[in-house]
Amino acid sequence: MKQAIGVIDSGVGGLTVAYELMRQLPKEKLIYVGDTARCPYGPRSKEEVQQFTWEMVNFLLARDIKMLVVACNTATAFTLDSLKKHLAIPVIGVIQPGARAAIKFTKNNSIGVIGTDGTIRSNAYTNALKNIKGELDICAKACPMFVPMVEQGIMEGSKAIQVVEEALRPMVEQTQMDTLILGCTHYPLLKSTIQSVVGEDVTLISSSEETARETSTILEMQHLLNHNGITPIHQFYTTGDLNMFMQISKRIFKEQNLQMITIEKAALHQMQDSK
Repeated sequence: MKQAIGVIDSGVGGLTVAYELMRQLPKEKLIYVGDTARCPYGPRSKEEVQQFTWEMVNFLLARDIKMLVVACNTATAFTLDSLKKHLAIPVIGVIQPGARAAIKFTKNNSIGVIGTDGTIRSNAYTNALKNIKGELDICAKACPMFVPMVEQGIMEGSKAIQVVEEALRPMVEQTQMDTLILGCTHYPLLKSTIQSVVGEDVTLISSSEETARETSTILEMQHLLNHNGITPIHQFYTTGDLNMFMQISKRIFKEQNLQMITIEKAALHQMQDSK
């Protein structure tokens, strides 16, 4: 199977999912689209998120992908059902894998969820968690400052600590959470800063590893795995600042992985009849 796995995100956060996909599925080629020009998606309306998501999907469908990974929590919350209904290829989001991982790790059934305005407003994580295990104490909070900060390359240091402290200190003081879902794929890039604020006793859940694991399972079940021994060259596209995208990519993939990636500017075209 020479076809690629398509990965979409509102910006650079989905690179954390792409990294895990590359690590767990080294024979699979990825084509990634990060809509950095219109990031963040969190404050946008459901209709805007749906339109932008379909534009990215259409860009990837033209490149004959065999599976779609929606590496954006807001896009997952607002478009996953529609994507599954209308696409003939397997589609996976990041919310269900993250919810399952959190339930596996919590010891006191107290789980915190942080995400964009859109993700938290959708109640997607709360519903996913409750559908699996009803007797959970869930505290969900929007952290709208996190994504713009990451997109600017600010992930640690005094400014990052101040922003994270202001957002999360009330959660730490007012809940008994022992597990915190990083409900946005940008947030793992702030992991060390978030951990320092919430304390070492709180387990941070990133859906990246679980999503990659589930992707592997689906590809195997549907006989879509690539058994070609040639190391793939991955294609990464951004709609915004190419230099910033490359700088953040270097932080995540390190130099050796960047040698397997081409990074280009993408122009997305609105898809007609997308829903």
